[in-house]
Amino acid sequence: MEEPLSVPETAEAVRRVVDNVELVISGGGDAVRSAVLCLVSEGNLLLEGVPGVGKTMLARAVARSIGGTFSRVQATPDLLPSDLTGVSVYDQGSHEFTFVPGPIFANVVLVDEINRTTPRTQSALLEPMEERQATVEGVTHLLPRPFFLVATENPIEHHGTYPLPEGQLDRFTMAVRVGYPEGDSARDVVTRQLRSHPIHDLEPVLRPEDVLRHQRAVRSVHVDPSVVDYALMLVEATRSHPEVSLGASPRAAVALTHGAQALAAASGRDFVLPDDLKRLAPDVLAHRLLVRSRPRSGSEVGREVVTELLEQLPVPLRVAGRG
Repeated sequence: MEEPLSVPETAEAVRRVVDNVELVISGGGDAVRSAVLCLVSEGNLLLEGVPGVGKTMLARAVARSIGGTFSRVQATPDLLPSDLTGVSVYDQGSHEFTFVPGPIFANVVLVDEINRTTPRTQSALLEPMEERQATVEGVTHLLPRPFFLVATENPIEHHGTYPLPEGQLDRFTMAVRVGYPEGDSARDVVTRQLRSHPIHDLEPVLRPEDVLRHQRAVRSVHVDPSVVDYALMLVEATRSHPEVSLGASPRAAVALTHGAQALAAASGRDFVLPDDLKRLAPDVLAHRLLVRSRPRSGSEVGREVVTELLEQLPVPLRVAGRG
C-alpha cells in the first residue's frame, strides 16, 4: 500500500510541471498554471483563442511533462464519432471482432478546434469527459488513467465553426483564454525556435502514476462547510442574474470546489479558502453561462457577470482548517 502524498509534495509537483511547461510556452503564465490545476483536479480544459497562440503546444507540453501518452485529433466537419472512440474490426483469422481503440484512449487527448466538427461528433466526447469511459457498439471500454482532455476553440465568429452545446460546455472544468504574447515573451517565442522547437527536448518531471497520487492528495484537501455554502451561493446567483438565461449547474459547483482544492494544494495548504474559489470562479463558471444579450459570444460576457457577482456576494469571514 503506497503512502499518501502530503500537500507540500503536491505543491512541489505542480510547480515542477508548471516550470517545465513554461520552457516551451513562453509567457503562458495563468494559462499554464490553470492547465496543471485542471489536470490534478481530474478535470477537462477548454482553451479559447485565435489560431497560432500556443494552445496545441500547451497540451503537448503537459503530456510530455507527465510522461503520459498523447494523441491529437484535428476536428473537421467530416470527422465521425468512430474517428474519436474507435471501431470493431472483423479478424478473418480468428473470425471475431477486435476493438481498435481511437485517439481518445490516451492520458492526454487534444481535440484541436473542437468547434469545427459537427454536434454529432462533439457528443461522442460527452461520456469520456464525464465518466472516463467510451461505449462503442454496446461495449464499454475504460480510458487510461490519468485522463486529461484538452480542447481548443476558435472564436465563434470565425468561418466554419459550430457552437458547442451547453451540455458539452458544462463538462469542461475550466475555460481559459490564451492571448497573444507581449514584449519579451513574444521575442522568446521566436528566438527559442530558431534552431528547433523546445518541445523536442522537453523531459518528463512526473510519471502518470504520480499524477494519480497527486489527484488523490488534492481530494483530501479540507473544505469547510462555509466554503461549500459560498460555492453554492455563487453558482445559484448566476441563475437569478438578470442578464443570464441559463446559469451554472450543480456540476459547476462540484468543479469549482475541486478546482479550489487543487489551488489550495498547489499553494501548500491542506484547506480551502474563499479566495481560492474567487480566483477560479471566472475560469470555472463563465463559459457555462448563457447571456441574453450575446448568447453565443463565448465566455467574455460571462466573465463580466461572474466578476460582478464576486463583488456583490458576502464572503465567509471565518474558515476552519483541518481538524
